[in-house]
Amino acid sequence: MHLPSLSTAAITLLVAANAATSLVEAKIKPLSWDEAYSKAEKLVSQMSLEQKVDITTGVGWMNGLCVGNTYPTTNPDFPGLCLQDAPLGIRFANNVTSGVAGINAAASFDRKQIRARAEYLGKEFRGKGVHVQLGPAMNFMRDPRGGRGWEAGGEDPFLMGVLAEENVKGVQEEGVIATAKHYLLNEQETNRHIGSSEVDSRTLHEIYLWPFARAVEAGVGSVMCAYNKVDGTYACENDYLLNTVLKGELGFKGFVHSDWGATYTTVESANGGLDMTMPGDLTMEGSTNSFFGKNLTQAVADNKVEEARVTDMAMRIVAPWYKMRQDKNYPEVSLDSFHVDQSPFVNVQADHAKLVREMGAASNVLLKNTKGALPINSKKVKKISVIGTDATVDPKLLNCADHGCTGHTLAQGWGSGTAIFPYLVDPLTGLKNALGDNVEVKTSIDDWDLQKAAEAAKDTDYAFVFTNANSGEEYITVDGNVGDRNNLSLWNNGDNLIKAVADANKNTIVVIHAAGAVLMPWIDHPNIKAVLWPGLPGQESGNSLADVVTGKVNPSGRLPYTIAKNEEDYNAPIDPKMVVEYTEKLLVGYKWFDHAKIEPLFPFGHGLSYTKFDYSKLKVKAKASYEKKDKNDKTKVLKDANVKVSVTVSNTGAVDGAEVVQLYLSHPESAGSPLKQLRGFEKVYVKRGKKEKVDIELSKTELSIWDAEKEGWVIPTGKFTVHIGASSRDIRQSSSFTL
Repeated sequence: MHLPSLSTAAITLLVAANAATSLVEAKIKPLSWDEAYSKAEKLVSQMSLEQKVDITTGVGWMNGLCVGNTYPTTNPDFPGLCLQDAPLGIRFANNVTSGVAGINAAASFDRKQIRARAEYLGKEFRGKGVHVQLGPAMNFMRDPRGGRGWEAGGEDPFLMGVLAEENVKGVQEEGVIATAKHYLLNEQETNRHIGSSEVDSRTLHEIYLWPFARAVEAGVGSVMCAYNKVDGTYACENDYLLNTVLKGELGFKGFVHSDWGATYTTVESANGGLDMTMPGDLTMEGSTNSFFGKNLTQAVADNKVEEARVTDMAMRIVAPWYKMRQDKNYPEVSLDSFHVDQSPFVNVQADHAKLVREMGAASNVLLKNTKGALPINSKKVKKISVIGTDATVDPKLLNCADHGCTGHTLAQGWGSGTAIFPYLVDPLTGLKNALGDNVEVKTSIDDWDLQKAAEAAKDTDYAFVFTNANSGEEYITVDGNVGDRNNLSLWNNGDNLIKAVADANKNTIVVIHAAGAVLMPWIDHPNIKAVLWPGLPGQESGNSLADVVTGKVNPSGRLPYTIAKNEEDYNAPIDPKMVVEYTEKLLVGYKWFDHAKIEPLFPFGHGLSYTKFDYSKLKVKAKASYEKKDKNDKTKVLKDANVKVSVTVSNTGAVDGAEVVQLYLSHPESAGSPLKQLRGFEKVYVKRGKKEKVDIELSKTELSIWDAEKEGWVIPTGKFTVHIGASSRDIRQSSSFTL
């Protein structure tokens, strides 16, 4: 439903009503893989070849209750599995929460918030009877224009790895199988079905594979292979990526399923490591055949695929089902994805709106705040102006198909990674409710009538100007953007709107809802006193924003990507060629800016607070263990290491707040690594006038580099430097150690 101007009391009543349908507490302890495989072996050993093939095969697009459905078996009994989007909420469903995007979860730089988000998602997916959540997404913002970057965690592998780990654990401890996607090198929408990505081994491992490795370590049950080719071979039949790396090197025990329509062969896919084809049919356009199904059975009969391989496929599908204890008391599927209004009424929202509101505020990044323009004291303000279509909701656009539209406030991108809004609190409503009836609010909602915007902005204590920039998946084109953004400019006349408002009001506050970085040619305008970056905050958007604007919440969000001064400052633009070469290698995001000595407009990890934090007493303690090369050689080789880092953070400002302590590591020069890389962070809450000690530990994982010749991880020897700071460019203290 659309809530254009509900009072705080009315919204509270709605949240209470949503919470009335309580979810069964389902937190579980997943089985070990050994336990799960033991159970799976007993079941699969009773299956015929045809039954094993059935559970690897989807029933076809729009032929089941979920976006993906497998065939069930009887004697022995195994249910048809329900696979459902999306990383931020349940797609194609009513009475669900439509929360912050993955990019906002990353912007919180808060493990606890990320885990809490994953836990409520797990509860909702389980509550609807979904066996497999199609998330988390973990593809990179190699270029900020990439269409689906907002579904994941930005430009840094360590941060993305934390997002992956916490999402997998949180979802699966609610009994739902999580899906790590899209594997691999699917960083742009352009030519995603036919293009090939090419990358060297070290870059593959240290950047793009990193979050998948963390997901596997967390016990992820499924991995979705991508549409694109990698080194000329489709990802879903790529023997090296699926068998050698994922199942071999990483030790992945679950099942690999295709993205929807990303299976292109039978024999090559099955032998190449694909365990399940989704949605099952050949073309997603009403075909009745499948690359698996009867074709896979025939491939076994023709000795082109061994039955042992089909058994392995079935085992990999059944084992996660047991691992997440879905064999006992699992809810029935209560979705009807392609007839949403006909689906059973099962309300799984509980009190999750509160979490969405908290997360929206926690991930809001205060980019600029001249002379403490924010927060606003409603008792000292008489009149404000709110300008721009991004400040309001258009009921006609609220839940357009997969959110593939533009013209009102932006709270999530578009595509299959979306969820229906049960309601959307827009910024205008949120600010009005927070500031109260004693503050007059003038509005101008036409982005193109600059004179009207300027008139509204005049003679108000503050002028809030709202604008946005959207992106999404390539099957929907929005305002000429085929998934990937055409450029980094603001949409809907945003730059001109901001300038017109700033020319008219000396206390202009810019608020940008965006899927990724944008250009800001107006940033040095003397009347622009503050810039807020709420990202994609979900259904509680206006309330989350108001909490930060009024100081109810002290902002602590940090940028999970770099915002450049110029578009050409980025080094890996969307590539229209059929072969996309990752020539930047390890120099992704801020690592490139450091290497090229380019000053960003706002660096990775940047975010301001309403208070001030000082750093002191940095201590670094390193321990290493060695082993001999062989019995006859006295030369010792570095085997393992552990580094403990501590620093004291003092709140020297006027209000309580949270600081994100970021640890960047410089490897020995001989390692050939980027100048520095994020290898740890901790969000710490510090009361004003108080201080807190922060501890961060570096293990072999964080210290190692990939040795392409040895095909393994090694800890380089030499001088390491630990940098502690508030962003990648705001380093407060450094200390070195030698291994």
